[in-house]
Amino acid sequence: MIAYHISVFAENKPGRLDHITEILAQVNINIRAIKISDLGEFGVVKVLVNDPDTAYQALKDEGVSASKKEIVAVVVEDRPGGLHEVLKILTQHNINVEDAYGFVMHERAILVIEVANVAEAESLLEQSGLHLLSKEEIYAL
Repeated sequence: MIAYHISVFAENKPGRLDHITEILAQVNINIRAIKISDLGEFGVVKVLVNDPDTAYQALKDEGVSASKKEIVAVVVEDRPGGLHEVLKILTQHNINVEDAYGFVMHERAILVIEVANVAEAESLLEQSGLHLLSKEEIYAL
C-alpha cells in the first residue's frame, strides 16, 4: 500500500520549475499537488503525481536530482480541528512529521505526510478510524 511522491533538489533561479514540469509533461505525468520550499540558493520541489516511477526515471534521465519518498495520505475532516486530531494521534505515539502538505479535492481534505516509519503511522491512523488513501486512490486523484 506504500505510495510515493517525488522530491526534486533544484537551483533557485528562473526556469528550473519550467524545466522540471516540461520533463514531466513530455512523459505524460499529471501533477496532482506541488510543494515548493525555498532553501536559499537551492530549493526542494515535491510533486504528487499519477505515476511516480515514470516521473522519477524521466527526471533522472535528464540529470535532475530527484528521489522517490514514501508518503502517507490521510483523509482529514474538513473542519476546524480536523488536522489537529490527526497530528495528535501521531504525537501521542511519538511519530514526528518530517514534512507535509495538504489540499482539498472533491470535497475531501487530504494530508500528505512524510514520517520515518510509514507502516507504523499507517497502522496507527487506521486503528484510530481514519481513512488512508491507497496508492491507487492517490495516483488517480
